[in-house]
Amino acid sequence: MKPALPLHPIARLPEEWRDALVQRGERAFAAKQIFNWIHRHGVVDPAAMTNVSARLRASLAEEGLGSLAEIVHVHRSADGTRKLVVRLKDGATIETVLLPAVSGPGARPEPEMDADAAAADDDEDEDDAAAEEAFRGKIRVTQCISTQVGCAMGCVFCASGVAGWKRHLGPEEIVAQVLLGRALLDEGEALRNVVFMGMGEPLHNYDGTARALRLLTHPDGIALSTRRVTVSTSGLVPEIERLGRDFNGQIALAISLHAADDESRSALMPINKKYPIAELLAALRAYPMQRRRRITIEYTLVSGKNDDVDEARKLARLLRGMPVKINLIPMNPIEASTLGPPDMTRVFAFQQALVGSGYSCFIRRRRGDDVSAACGQLVLLGAKPKVKGFRTSAS
Repeated sequence: MKPALPLHPIARLPEEWRDALVQRGERAFAAKQIFNWIHRHGVVDPAAMTNVSARLRASLAEEGLGSLAEIVHVHRSADGTRKLVVRLKDGATIETVLLPAVSGPGARPEPEMDADAAAADDDEDEDDAAAEEAFRGKIRVTQCISTQVGCAMGCVFCASGVAGWKRHLGPEEIVAQVLLGRALLDEGEALRNVVFMGMGEPLHNYDGTARALRLLTHPDGIALSTRRVTVSTSGLVPEIERLGRDFNGQIALAISLHAADDESRSALMPINKKYPIAELLAALRAYPMQRRRRITIEYTLVSGKNDDVDEARKLARLLRGMPVKINLIPMNPIEASTLGPPDMTRVFAFQQALVGSGYSCFIRRRRGDDVSAACGQLVLLGAKPKVKGFRTSAS
């Protein structure tokens, strides 16, 4: 077994900082100061940590604490969505998206809410009241973050996997997206939700994802409520079970299902051949759900593939008895595929079949597609398709 790589300073929890500092002969209380600077204030330059001793600031700089990612381009959509192209230290690029809630005259919260619909939108209770007070009068923003450079899953409707998997992101690189995104918020905006729905399969990079979750929700740092963090997966069954154990079901779960039978799902999502629907549903039924929580079922509607009303009825039977809500996502066009969405008449018919069967079912509003920031459109820059059935724009 390969020895574990040393943790990057940004990836350390306060207790790990404390142990490291004590071993160096530093005072233990500096651990919380450093963690606060990095995660609460977004400061990664040791020279700016004014309440930390000069000797310790120099030591942190020598250890490599500093910026490990930079925003190289901000694509701002007409609807307020912002796609950030982020370059990492090794030159790799990833993308992360800021999605402000719908606002303006006559606007109202909508259940489909794009990324918010996959986050916890059905569990408001007294425990959340104090946290929600902090957002009063602010525009609530959801950030969609990436966990890998590229993706190994090969889903045919998603641009992130067209070049295959390059590498996992370290937890520090996952968290860095949130630090960068939070610093870019407009006046009056506040980060409310984080969804692990960007480039990559979060549970394929389980260790990086799990540590990032602990960092993002730590009360001394960014302090996101676990109710406001969602992990989306294509269905890696052992890792779903592990996530449930490690976080006691406190992390919201979204499942990319996209079909109600194994033959159809395997054609859209190769991972189904390893973890077929029966195994996946067994893992979902065993997931330790918190009170008033539901699993989000994500269903991308692909014209001629999975959009018939009969498919909706099959889906309704498949999910019977499970605490779920269903997000319908008309496929967003991607350059590397000839596939596309059905017309909205078929989308509405699909939704009504599910609603008629007693499900909460929402059609996700398309946002940011004018800057290729919508669901399924995040792509590895310079990538060439490697998935059968794809075409390049030149073909």
